Amino acid sequence: MTALSPVDRSRRRLALLPLAALAGGCAQLISRMPSTGPTRDEIEQAAPLPGTAAVQLIELDDLIARRLLGQRRQRLFSETLGQAPVPQPEIGPGDSLEIHIWEAPPATLFGTGTADPRALSLVRPATLPEQTVDRAGYISVPFAGRVRAGGLSAQAVEAEIARLLRGKANQPEVVVRLLRNSSAVVTVVGEVAQSVRMPLTASGERLLDALAAAGGVRQPVSKMTLQVTRGNNYHSLPLDVVIRDPRQNVPMKGGDVVTALFQPLSFTALGATGKNEEINFEAQGINLAQALARAGGLVDSRSSPQGVFVFRFEPEPALTWPRQPVATTPDGLVPVVYRLDLNNPQSFFVMQSFFVNDKDVLYVSNAPATDMQKFLNLVFSAVYPLVNIFNATR
Repeated sequence: MTALSPVDRSRRRLALLPLAALAGGCAQLISRMPSTGPTRDEIEQAAPLPGTAAVQLIELDDLIARRLLGQRRQRLFSETLGQAPVPQPEIGPGDSLEIHIWEAPPATLFGTGTADPRALSLVRPATLPEQTVDRAGYISVPFAGRVRAGGLSAQAVEAEIARLLRGKANQPEVVVRLLRNSSAVVTVVGEVAQSVRMPLTASGERLLDALAAAGGVRQPVSKMTLQVTRGNNYHSLPLDVVIRDPRQNVPMKGGDVVTALFQPLSFTALGATGKNEEINFEAQGINLAQALARAGGLVDSRSSPQGVFVFRFEPEPALTWPRQPVATTPDGLVPVVYRLDLNNPQSFFVMQSFFVNDKDVLYVSNAPATDMQKFLNLVFSAVYPLVNIFNATR
Protein backbone atom coordinates (compact mmCIF):
# COMPACT_ATOMS: atom_id res chain seq x y z
CA MET A 1 0.00 0.00 0.00
CA THR A 2 1.30 3.39 -0.95
CA ALA A 3 2.03 5.61 2.04
CA LEU A 4 0.07 8.83 2.24
CA SER A 5 1.89 12.03 1.91
CA PRO A 6 1.70 14.55 4.76
CA VAL A 7 -0.71 16.65 2.67
CA ASP A 8 -3.08 13.70 2.11
CA ARG A 9 -3.00 12.79 5.78
CA SER A 10 -3.97 16.37 6.66
CA ARG A 11 -6.86 16.29 4.18
CA ARG A 12 -8.12 13.01 5.66
CA ARG A 13 -8.04 14.41 9.20
CA LEU A 14 -9.93 17.49 8.07
CA ALA A 15 -12.54 15.30 6.39
CA LEU A 16 -13.06 13.23 9.53
CA LEU A 17 -13.37 16.20 11.88
CA PRO A 18 -17.08 16.86 11.04
CA LEU A 19 -17.85 13.16 11.58
CA ALA A 20 -16.25 13.29 15.02
CA ALA A 21 -18.20 16.42 15.86
CA LEU A 22 -21.46 14.78 14.79
CA ALA A 23 -20.72 11.67 16.83
CA GLY A 24 -19.78 13.64 19.92
CA GLY A 25 -22.88 15.85 19.87
CA CYS A 26 -25.49 13.37 18.62
CA ALA A 27 -27.57 13.53 21.81
CA GLN A 28 -27.80 17.31 21.63
CA LEU A 29 -28.56 17.22 17.92
CA ILE A 30 -31.37 14.70 18.36
CA SER A 31 -32.95 16.81 21.09
CA ARG A 32 -32.85 19.84 18.80
CA MET A 33 -34.20 18.15 15.67
CA PRO A 34 -37.17 19.89 13.99
CA SER A 35 -40.51 18.57 15.28
CA THR A 36 -44.25 19.20 15.02
CA GLY A 37 -44.61 19.37 18.80
CA PRO A 38 -43.64 17.75 22.10
CA THR A 39 -42.98 14.02 22.37
CA ARG A 40 -45.07 11.70 24.49
CA ASP A 41 -42.41 11.68 27.22
CA GLU A 42 -42.18 15.47 27.24
CA ILE A 43 -45.94 15.79 27.73
CA GLU A 44 -46.10 13.13 30.44
CA GLN A 45 -43.06 14.42 32.33
CA ALA A 46 -44.00 18.10 32.17
CA ALA A 47 -44.21 19.13 35.83
CA PRO A 48 -45.46 22.46 37.14
CA LEU A 49 -43.02 24.87 38.62
CA PRO A 50 -42.92 24.89 42.43
CA GLY A 51 -45.80 26.89 43.83
CA THR A 52 -47.74 26.95 40.55
CA ALA A 53 -50.97 25.20 39.59
CA ALA A 54 -50.84 22.09 37.44
CA VAL A 55 -52.31 21.18 34.08
CA GLN A 56 -54.04 17.82 34.49
CA LEU A 57 -52.83 14.71 32.62
CA ILE A 58 -55.51 11.98 32.55
CA GLU A 59 -55.14 8.44 31.21
CA LEU A 60 -58.25 7.89 29.13
CA ASP A 61 -59.94 4.63 30.05
CA ASP A 62 -63.45 3.22 30.08
CA LEU A 63 -64.28 4.65 33.52
CA ILE A 64 -63.24 8.20 32.55
CA ALA A 65 -65.09 7.95 29.21
CA ARG A 66 -68.28 6.76 30.91
CA ARG A 67 -68.19 9.55 33.48
CA LEU A 68 -67.68 12.24 30.86
CA LEU A 69 -70.39 10.73 28.66
CA GLY A 70 -72.85 10.85 31.57
CA GLN A 71 -72.15 14.55 32.07
CA ARG A 72 -72.47 15.24 28.37
CA ARG A 73 -76.03 13.95 27.98
CA GLN A 74 -78.40 16.66 26.74
CA ARG A 75 -81.89 16.86 28.17
CA LEU A 76 -84.47 16.35 25.45
CA PHE A 77 -87.26 18.81 24.64
CA SER A 78 -89.77 16.12 25.61
CA GLU A 79 -88.26 16.21 29.12
CA THR A 80 -87.82 19.96 29.53
CA LEU A 81 -90.74 21.40 27.55
CA GLY A 82 -93.21 18.54 27.79
CA GLN A 83 -95.36 16.77 25.23
CA ALA A 84 -98.80 17.52 26.66
CA PRO A 85 -101.12 19.36 24.21
CA VAL A 86 -101.23 23.08 24.91
CA PRO A 87 -104.72 24.39 25.83
CA GLN A 88 -106.49 26.54 23.29
CA PRO A 89 -104.83 29.98 23.26
CA GLU A 90 -106.51 32.50 25.52
CA ILE A 91 -107.38 36.02 24.44
CA GLY A 92 -104.73 38.55 25.35
CA PRO A 93 -103.83 42.23 24.97
CA GLY A 94 -103.59 43.33 21.34
CA ASP A 95 -105.93 40.64 20.02
CA SER A 96 -108.74 41.77 17.73
CA LEU A 97 -112.26 40.38 18.24
CA GLU A 98 -115.35 40.30 16.09
CA ILE A 99 -118.61 40.33 18.13
CA HIS A 100 -122.09 39.37 16.86
CA ILE A 101 -125.20 39.89 19.04
CA TRP A 102 -128.66 38.45 18.37
CA GLU A 103 -131.92 39.31 20.09
CA ALA A 104 -135.17 37.40 20.03
CA PRO A 105 -138.09 39.35 18.47
CA PRO A 106 -138.98 41.95 19.32
CA ALA A 107 -135.38 43.17 19.43
CA THR A 108 -135.10 46.11 21.77
CA LEU A 109 -131.43 47.12 21.63
CA PHE A 110 -129.71 45.81 18.51
CA GLY A 111 -132.59 44.81 16.20
CA THR A 112 -135.52 46.32 14.28
CA GLY A 113 -138.00 45.94 17.13
CA THR A 114 -140.55 43.85 15.12
CA ALA A 115 -142.96 41.71 17.16
CA ASP A 116 -144.00 39.36 14.33
CA PRO A 117 -142.93 35.81 15.28
CA ARG A 118 -142.81 34.96 11.59
CA ALA A 119 -139.92 37.39 11.30
CA LEU A 120 -137.73 35.21 13.51
CA SER A 121 -135.99 33.70 10.51
CA LEU A 122 -135.25 37.20 9.30
CA VAL A 123 -133.46 38.28 12.46
CA ARG A 124 -130.00 39.47 11.68
CA PRO A 125 -127.18 39.89 14.21
CA ALA A 126 -125.77 43.21 15.22
CA THR A 127 -122.10 43.17 14.31
CA LEU A 128 -120.03 45.49 16.44
CA PRO A 129 -116.95 47.30 15.13
CA GLU A 130 -113.74 45.36 15.54
CA GLN A 131 -112.69 45.37 19.17
CA THR A 132 -109.03 45.37 20.21
CA VAL A 133 -108.20 44.10 23.68
CA ASP A 134 -106.40 46.85 25.60
CA ARG A 135 -103.34 46.35 27.79
CA ALA A 136 -105.52 45.83 30.85
CA GLY A 137 -107.36 43.03 29.03
CA TYR A 138 -110.71 44.79 28.41
CA ILE A 139 -112.97 45.58 25.45
CA SER A 140 -115.97 47.92 25.23
CA VAL A 141 -119.47 46.63 24.31
CA PRO A 142 -122.47 49.00 23.99
CA PHE A 143 -124.90 48.66 26.92
CA ALA A 144 -122.53 46.16 28.59
CA GLY A 145 -119.70 48.57 29.30
CA ARG A 146 -116.12 47.39 29.78
CA VAL A 147 -115.93 43.63 29.49
CA ARG A 148 -112.93 41.61 30.61
CA ALA A 149 -111.52 39.46 27.78
CA GLY A 150 -107.84 39.01 28.66
CA GLY A 151 -107.01 35.52 29.90
CA LEU A 152 -110.39 34.12 28.81
CA SER A 153 -111.48 31.92 25.94
CA ALA A 154 -113.84 33.22 23.26
CA GLN A 155 -116.66 31.14 24.77
CA ALA A 156 -116.09 32.71 28.19
CA VAL A 157 -116.24 36.21 26.71
CA GLU A 158 -119.49 35.33 24.91
CA ALA A 159 -121.08 34.23 28.19
CA GLU A 160 -119.87 37.35 30.00
CA ILE A 161 -121.30 39.74 27.38
CA ALA A 162 -124.65 37.89 27.36
CA ARG A 163 -124.81 38.10 31.14
CA LEU A 164 -124.21 41.85 31.15
CA LEU A 165 -126.89 42.40 28.47
CA ARG A 166 -129.63 40.44 30.24
CA GLY A 167 -132.42 42.74 31.32
CA LYS A 168 -131.41 45.21 28.63
CA ALA A 169 -131.59 43.12 25.47
CA ASN A 170 -134.31 40.57 24.63
CA GLN A 171 -132.84 37.08 25.21
CA PRO A 172 -129.40 38.06 23.88
CA GLU A 173 -127.16 35.52 22.15
CA VAL A 174 -123.50 36.40 21.54
CA VAL A 175 -120.79 34.99 19.27
CA VAL A 176 -117.18 36.15 19.64
CA ARG A 177 -114.60 35.35 16.96
CA LEU A 178 -110.87 35.97 17.20
CA LEU A 179 -109.90 37.97 14.13
CA ARG A 180 -106.20 38.54 14.79
CA ASN A 181 -104.10 36.81 17.39
CA SER A 182 -101.38 39.18 18.57
CA SER A 183 -100.73 37.80 22.05
CA ALA A 184 -100.40 34.01 21.67
CA VAL A 185 -97.57 33.98 19.14
CA VAL A 186 -94.27 32.18 18.69
CA THR A 187 -91.27 34.18 17.47
CA VAL A 188 -88.83 32.41 15.13
CA VAL A 189 -85.42 34.03 14.53
CA GLY A 190 -81.86 33.08 13.63
CA GLU A 191 -80.61 31.19 10.58
CA VAL A 192 -84.05 30.91 8.96
CA ALA A 193 -85.31 32.09 5.59
CA GLN A 194 -87.39 34.84 7.23
CA SER A 195 -87.93 35.75 10.88
CA VAL A 196 -91.63 35.53 11.74
CA ARG A 197 -94.16 35.84 14.54
CA MET A 198 -96.44 32.83 14.13
CA PRO A 199 -99.90 33.13 15.74
CA LEU A 200 -101.04 30.01 17.58
CA THR A 201 -104.39 28.47 16.75
CA ALA A 202 -106.64 25.84 18.26
CA SER A 203 -104.95 23.21 16.06
CA GLY A 204 -101.92 23.24 18.38
CA GLU A 205 -98.82 24.18 16.35
CA ARG A 206 -95.58 22.35 17.15
CA LEU A 207 -91.88 23.21 16.93
CA LEU A 208 -91.38 22.14 13.30
CA ASP A 209 -94.55 24.04 12.34
CA ALA A 210 -92.92 27.21 13.65
CA LEU A 211 -89.75 26.44 11.70
CA ALA A 212 -91.75 25.81 8.53
CA ALA A 213 -93.59 29.13 8.99
CA ALA A 214 -90.19 30.83 8.90
CA GLY A 215 -89.30 29.12 5.61
CA GLY A 216 -86.93 26.54 7.12
CA VAL A 217 -83.24 26.89 7.95
CA ARG A 218 -80.57 28.38 5.70
CA GLN A 219 -77.76 26.00 6.68
CA PRO A 220 -77.36 22.21 6.51
CA VAL A 221 -79.65 20.45 8.98
CA SER A 222 -76.75 18.51 10.51
CA LYS A 223 -75.06 21.76 11.56
CA MET A 224 -78.11 23.47 13.09
CA THR A 225 -79.18 23.69 16.72
CA LEU A 226 -82.66 24.77 17.84
CA GLN A 227 -82.97 26.81 21.02
CA VAL A 228 -86.40 27.25 22.58
CA THR A 229 -86.77 30.05 25.13
CA ARG A 230 -89.81 29.70 27.38
CA GLY A 231 -90.15 32.20 30.17
CA ASN A 232 -86.77 32.65 31.85
CA ASN A 233 -85.42 29.28 30.71
CA TYR A 234 -83.94 28.11 27.43
CA HIS A 235 -83.24 24.64 26.09
CA SER A 236 -81.21 23.51 23.07
CA LEU A 237 -81.15 20.42 20.88
CA PRO A 238 -79.64 19.59 17.45
CA LEU A 239 -82.20 20.02 14.69
CA ASP A 240 -81.62 16.56 13.26
CA VAL A 241 -82.57 15.05 16.66
CA VAL A 242 -85.90 16.91 16.50
CA ILE A 243 -86.47 15.64 12.96
CA ARG A 244 -85.54 12.02 13.73
CA ASP A 245 -87.45 11.78 17.03
CA PRO A 246 -91.13 12.87 16.77
CA ARG A 247 -91.30 13.20 20.56
CA GLN A 248 -88.99 16.23 20.37
CA ASN A 249 -91.39 18.06 18.05
CA VAL A 250 -93.07 19.54 21.11
CA PRO A 251 -96.19 21.78 21.20
CA MET A 252 -95.56 25.52 21.24
CA LYS A 253 -96.86 27.96 23.84
CA GLY A 254 -97.60 31.64 23.46
CA GLY A 255 -94.47 33.70 24.07
CA ASP A 256 -92.02 30.97 23.03
CA VAL A 257 -88.96 32.12 21.09
CA VAL A 258 -87.38 29.62 18.69
CA THR A 259 -83.82 30.48 17.64
CA ALA A 260 -82.16 28.52 14.83
CA LEU A 261 -78.43 28.58 15.57
CA PHE A 262 -75.74 27.77 13.03
CA GLN A 263 -72.90 26.44 15.13
CA PRO A 264 -69.90 25.32 13.07
CA LEU A 265 -68.30 23.10 15.73
CA SER A 266 -64.67 22.19 15.09
CA PHE A 267 -61.55 20.59 16.50
CA THR A 268 -57.92 21.09 15.49
CA ALA A 269 -55.72 18.16 14.41
CA LEU A 270 -51.96 18.56 14.91
CA GLY A 271 -48.85 16.39 14.95
CA ALA A 272 -48.41 13.04 13.22
CA THR A 273 -51.89 12.87 11.69
CA GLY A 274 -52.83 12.62 8.04
CA LYS A 275 -53.67 16.32 7.92
CA ASN A 276 -53.03 19.22 10.26
CA GLU A 277 -55.99 21.59 10.11
CA GLU A 278 -59.18 22.73 11.78
CA ILE A 279 -61.94 20.21 11.06
CA ASN A 280 -65.66 20.97 11.34
CA PHE A 281 -68.16 18.46 12.68
CA GLU A 282 -71.92 18.13 13.10
CA ALA A 283 -74.02 19.62 15.90
CA GLN A 284 -74.86 16.16 17.28
CA GLY A 285 -71.13 15.58 17.87
CA ILE A 286 -68.53 12.97 16.93
CA ASN A 287 -66.43 10.59 19.00
CA LEU A 288 -62.65 10.36 19.11
CA ALA A 289 -62.54 7.47 16.66
CA GLN A 290 -64.43 9.53 14.09
CA ALA A 291 -62.22 12.55 14.77
CA LEU A 292 -59.05 10.54 14.15
CA ALA A 293 -60.50 9.21 10.92
CA ARG A 294 -61.41 12.71 9.73
CA ALA A 295 -57.88 13.86 10.53
CA GLY A 296 -56.51 11.19 8.22
CA GLY A 297 -55.56 8.76 10.98
CA LEU A 298 -52.07 8.26 12.37
CA VAL A 299 -49.15 8.59 9.97
CA ASP A 300 -47.65 5.10 10.05
CA SER A 301 -44.10 6.22 9.31
CA ARG A 302 -43.71 8.61 12.25
CA SER A 303 -46.62 8.54 14.73
CA SER A 304 -46.56 7.05 18.21
CA PRO A 305 -49.68 4.91 18.96
CA GLN A 306 -49.06 5.61 22.65
CA GLY A 307 -49.02 9.36 22.05
CA VAL A 308 -52.63 10.26 21.14
CA PHE A 309 -53.61 13.32 23.18
CA VAL A 310 -56.71 15.51 23.47
CA PHE A 311 -56.19 19.00 24.93
CA ARG A 312 -59.37 20.49 26.40
CA PHE A 313 -60.85 22.79 29.05
CA GLU A 314 -63.19 20.97 31.46
CA PRO A 315 -65.50 22.31 34.20
CA GLU A 316 -63.79 21.99 37.57
CA PRO A 317 -66.34 19.48 39.00
CA ALA A 318 -66.02 17.21 35.93
CA LEU A 319 -63.45 14.79 37.40
CA THR A 320 -61.21 14.16 40.39
CA TRP A 321 -57.93 15.82 39.47
CA PRO A 322 -54.70 13.92 40.28
CA ARG A 323 -52.35 16.89 40.20
CA GLN A 324 -52.69 19.45 42.98
CA PRO A 325 -53.04 22.39 43.10
CA VAL A 326 -55.30 22.54 40.04
CA ALA A 327 -54.78 25.16 37.35
CA THR A 328 -57.98 27.00 36.37
CA THR A 329 -58.91 29.71 33.90
CA PRO A 330 -60.65 32.93 35.02
CA ASP A 331 -64.03 31.34 34.16
CA GLY A 332 -63.37 28.25 36.28
CA LEU A 333 -62.26 25.77 33.61
CA VAL A 334 -59.44 23.27 34.11
CA PRO A 335 -56.87 22.68 31.32
CA VAL A 336 -56.75 18.91 30.79
CA VAL A 337 -54.67 16.60 28.61
CA TYR A 338 -56.24 13.19 27.92
CA ARG A 339 -53.88 10.44 26.73
CA LEU A 340 -54.93 7.33 24.83
CA ASP A 341 -52.70 4.30 24.21
CA LEU A 342 -53.71 2.72 20.91
CA ASN A 343 -51.35 -0.20 21.53
CA ASN A 344 -54.05 -1.41 23.91
CA PRO A 345 -56.92 -2.96 21.87
CA GLN A 346 -59.40 -1.85 24.57
CA SER A 347 -58.67 1.76 23.58
CA PHE A 348 -60.53 1.29 20.30
CA PHE A 349 -63.72 0.74 22.31
CA VAL A 350 -62.95 3.56 24.75
CA MET A 351 -62.55 6.20 22.05
CA GLN A 352 -66.00 5.37 20.67
CA SER A 353 -67.47 6.55 24.00
CA PHE A 354 -65.24 9.62 24.29
CA PHE A 355 -66.83 12.54 22.42
CA VAL A 356 -64.90 15.46 21.01
CA ASN A 357 -65.85 18.94 22.25
CA ASP A 358 -65.89 22.15 20.28
CA LYS A 359 -62.38 23.71 20.07
CA ASP A 360 -60.60 20.55 21.29
CA VAL A 361 -57.02 20.03 20.08
CA LEU A 362 -56.19 16.50 18.90
CA TYR A 363 -52.44 15.92 18.92
CA VAL A 364 -50.48 12.80 17.91
CA SER A 365 -46.81 12.82 18.91
CA ASN A 366 -43.94 11.46 16.86
CA ALA A 367 -42.52 8.04 17.69
CA PRO A 368 -39.07 8.16 19.40
CA ALA A 369 -37.49 6.48 16.36
CA THR A 370 -38.62 9.37 14.20
CA ASP A 371 -36.10 11.77 15.72
CA MET A 372 -33.37 9.15 15.33
CA GLN A 373 -34.34 8.74 11.69
CA LYS A 374 -34.11 12.49 11.20
CA PHE A 375 -30.68 12.47 12.86
CA LEU A 376 -29.43 9.64 10.65
CA ASN A 377 -30.69 11.43 7.55
CA LEU A 378 -28.77 14.50 8.68
CA VAL A 379 -25.64 12.44 9.31
CA PHE A 380 -25.82 10.67 5.96
CA SER A 381 -26.42 13.94 4.13
CA ALA A 382 -23.20 15.22 5.71
CA VAL A 383 -21.27 11.95 5.41
CA TYR A 384 -21.63 11.29 1.70
CA PRO A 385 -19.75 14.43 0.60
CA LEU A 386 -17.07 13.70 3.20
CA VAL A 387 -16.70 10.10 2.02
CA ASN A 388 -16.16 11.40 -1.48
CA ILE A 389 -13.43 13.69 -0.16
CA PHE A 390 -11.93 10.76 1.77
CA ASN A 391 -11.93 8.54 -1.31
CA ALA A 392 -10.39 11.27 -3.37
CA THR A 393 -7.43 11.45 -1.01
CA ARG A 394 -6.64 7.75 -1.21
